Amino acid sequence: MSMAKVGSTGAELTVTLKRSPIGTPVSHRLVLRGLGLRKVRGTVTRPDTAQVRGLIRKVSYLLEVKPR
Repeated sequence: MSMAKVGSTGAELTVTLKRSPIGTPVSHRLVLRGLGLRKVRGTVTRPDTAQVRGLIRKVSYLLEVKPR
């Protein structure tokens, strides 16, 4: 998972849910909800911050992340 420089101004990440959260821990489902991902192949754009990177790291096995 390649990502842009942390904390760079104006940087954004495009996050896509690639796998279903069925069978995952409840805390991982809550992280997906916090990122704004609800459906498989759903895509959101989030700022490139330490908080967002932490959420992505926790459920990285379900996501595809691209710098925008």
